[in-house]
Order: sequence, then C-alpha cells, then structure tokens
Amino acid sequence: MSEEQQGGRIFFSNRGRILGGDDEIELRSVGIDIGSSTTHFIVSKIVLERLDSRYIVAEREALYHSDILLTPFNDNNEIDAEKLKSFFDEQYRKSGIDASTIDTGALILTGVASRRANARAIGEVFAGQAGGLVAVSAGDSLETVMAAYGSGAIARSIRTGQVVVNVDIGGGTCKIAVCEDGRVVDRTAIDIGGRILVFDDDRRIIRMEEAARWLAADLGLELEIGSVINTDTVDRLANRMAQLVVDAIRPLPPGADLVELLRLDPITFSRPFNVVTISGGVSEYVYAREKQRFGDIAPDLAEAFVKRLKETGVTIELPDEGIRATVVGASQYTSQVSGTTIFVSPESVLPLRNIPVIAPPLPLTADELDSGAIAEIIRKTLTLMELDQREGPVALFVPWEGSASFARLRAFCTGVLEGMAPVLTEKRPIVLAGDGDLGGLIGIHLRDEMQVANAVVSIDGLELKEFDYIDIGAILESAGAVPVVIKSLLFPASAALGRAA
Repeated sequence: MSEEQQGGRIFFSNRGRILGGDDEIELRSVGIDIGSSTTHFIVSKIVLERLDSRYIVAEREALYHSDILLTPFNDNNEIDAEKLKSFFDEQYRKSGIDASTIDTGALILTGVASRRANARAIGEVFAGQAGGLVAVSAGDSLETVMAAYGSGAIARSIRTGQVVVNVDIGGGTCKIAVCEDGRVVDRTAIDIGGRILVFDDDRRIIRMEEAARWLAADLGLELEIGSVINTDTVDRLANRMAQLVVDAIRPLPPGADLVELLRLDPITFSRPFNVVTISGGVSEYVYAREKQRFGDIAPDLAEAFVKRLKETGVTIELPDEGIRATVVGASQYTSQVSGTTIFVSPESVLPLRNIPVIAPPLPLTADELDSGAIAEIIRKTLTLMELDQREGPVALFVPWEGSASFARLRAFCTGVLEGMAPVLTEKRPIVLAGDGDLGGLIGIHLRDEMQVANAVVSIDGLELKEFDYIDIGAILESAGAVPVVIKSLLFPASAALGRAA
C-alpha cells in the first residue's frame, strides 16, 4: 500500500498546519483471536475521516464473522499449526475475501496460545500477512483490559457515568475489570472457566486443568481422567465456581480458597457499583446466544453465576460483544512530525518498529509538578498493560499542559525516568511522543540537563492512546523530519467513542 493510499499526512509543530492526505480512507482490517480454548476472527471495512490533525473511525462494517474453532493442540500441548492454517484457509474461502486484500489488522494471542513455541507456529501461519498485522501476546492483565474495551464496558462507563464491572469468563480463566470514566481502575483474574474440565459424549472426563483438580479436592470429589461425571457433581462444581467469581468481584479480603485460584492481585476498589456486563465464551450461555453443549461445564457455570450475581442486587447488562469481545482489527495511517520540534540522539537509534504506547492520565495541571505522582501513574500503567517486563522500548504519550519552565521540565523528566525505569535498560531508548510542540525541549532537558545515557527519541504533534503502536523511521535529511506510522487496535465499541484511529 502506498503512502497516499494509507492517508499520508504531514505534521508541523503547529498542529493546524496539515499538508496533503485524503479526507477519507477506507481499509480492510482483520481481528484474529487465538486463545487456549477458542479461535476466531472478524474481517471489517474501516472508514477513517480526517478530523483536524488526526483520523477518527467514522464507520466500521463487519464483512465476515468466522466460525468459532476449538483451538487445536497437538500431543505436546502446542498449537497444531496445520489445523489452524486449514481453518483460516477454509474461512477465507467461505467469506469470499482474499487474504491478500487485507490492509492491516491485529493478531491477539492469549493463554496457552501465547507461549513461545506456540507463537512461533502461529507466526508461520500468518507469515504472509506479518507486515500488516500488529501482534500482541496478552497475559492475564492485558487480556482483562482488552475484554473491558471489547465488551463495551469502557464505553458504557463513559456514556452512563456509572462504574461498570466486566466479567469475562472464558474456557480457562475469568477476568474481572472495574471500569470508571473510560479507564480500567482495578482488575483481577482467577482460574475459573467453562472448559477447565472436559468430558466426552459418555460423560467420561478427558481433560482436567489444575484448577478443576483443586476444586474437586476442595469439594471432596474424586475426579480423575477417564472417570464418569454425573449431573450432581457438575452442579456442585458450577455453583462453587460461580460463588468464587462473585467473591472475586467484591473488595473483601479473599479467603484461602479464593487465594489459591487468583492469578492477579485481588480487587480493592471499594466504591459501590450496580452494573455488570459479562463477556467471554460462557457469556454466550448467559445471554442465550448458544444452546449447544461442547462437553464442558460452561452452560452450568453460566446459570449458576447469573443466579448468584442477581442475589447481590446488581443489574446485568448486555455487552456489545460476548465471545468475540476482542479487537475487530487495526487501522493505520502515516504521518510526519516536524524536525524543528523533535529531539533524536543519537540518530542511529532509528528506525524503531511496533513500539507499544502507554497513555496514563499524567498529573500535569499543577504549577508545581509532582515527580513522584508522575512516576507512580507510569509504573501502574506499565504493569496494567503488561509492559513492565517488555524486552523492547515503550513509548509514553505526553499531553503537556501549562508552562515549560525549567522547574516543571525537571520534575516531569525526573518522574518519567523513575516511572519508566522497568523498561529503561542501558540499551533501550527513552521514547516520548507529545501532542504539542515541546518534543525538542523535553529531549534536550533529558540529554543536556540530566545527562541521560540512554538514547532519547522525543517527538510531538501526535494524538496517541492506549493500544496504539508506532513505527518511527529514520530522519529524512531533506525535511529534517521523522516518518511515524501509527497503528491502532480497534474494539467493537471504538467507533461509538469516537476514538482516534
């Protein structure tokens, strides 16, 4: 795809000065979700319209929803790449869409699918599309946040002003996100899911996860691979699991039984809420979108959980998406930022590709900035987005407010260095991207005033947000500018929010 087709734009320090580019761009995007239990994808048409200095999603049309495949594994508990490829080939044939016509998209790996060996096999399946896909390996925390966006809980918290709790119950885990004012303010995850115990048509157990073994022992049940499971046993397991999920939502000290199953720290959010949305595979039974059984306890868990949840007095709302509460793809456009307001040292650090962006609510309004508060919110965001252990660089979006006095710059830069410390080894660059024209000043302060040894890339004139990924090209000698490609993950509720693409 050429730069013109992508919607090329030139940014200067004055964001009102925009040269070139189309007012409307149409992309074909794919969102692929490969998890421990299920695999599926969506092909969408994305229409972007230019608004001031950025493009926003003006229209999104789902062109094809794939069938849902039980993720195939081989005897080594690794993804069966051949079966996976056959599934995608068949689905593209059924859709009438040529995979080569996909402009961009997102590939999300969760649970067991995100393990290194599995990721390698999956990468081979999508090798032909690798350049156009944003690949994200999501652990418990990031998957929880993504489910909150994909289910529409984030959008609902903005639209209604309410605290919304999204409970995403999949095959192996349950992710809980507390959403307020368009952000996930607390989250947890537990080893509860609809397929932690699987049986055949004769009700003989053919797979048991460790969580199922723990629950069975906790209930005094004797369950083994090959044993027959009866209806009463399924009911007891489902009710125990449902109660544990309800307990995990509450800001109470977790009991010993819940602690055994927690995958993240327990919920501490203590303000009242009364709206719950449910997503994930089990939600298909909650909202009666699925009636067929697949040899697991998902239907029983759904029934038991709704009953327990209603007893607490909360309102259960319909999510925007259930089992497909994931990204619907990605959009991308190309822009350039002016070389007169950026700072890159040394220039050899560029190009950089697929840098994830964090956009925390930085406290930048006060006359005197609190470096400790800045550091804390950055650290929390890195952890929430599972970037604190990332091997590569992370970009921090800086929506600067107020004056750029020496004292304010010093406090800000100090907070950035402290907060970004987990991802700032000596070989990793500091990457800052602002929305104003202070990129050069911030970069100079880091290098000259604070004597930072890391490479520094400080650019500006951009609008970035969570789930953006950026490519920063080498400096163009003729223009003194760096080309920046911004790739944004899109969720089912994105367009309703008017999120920049």
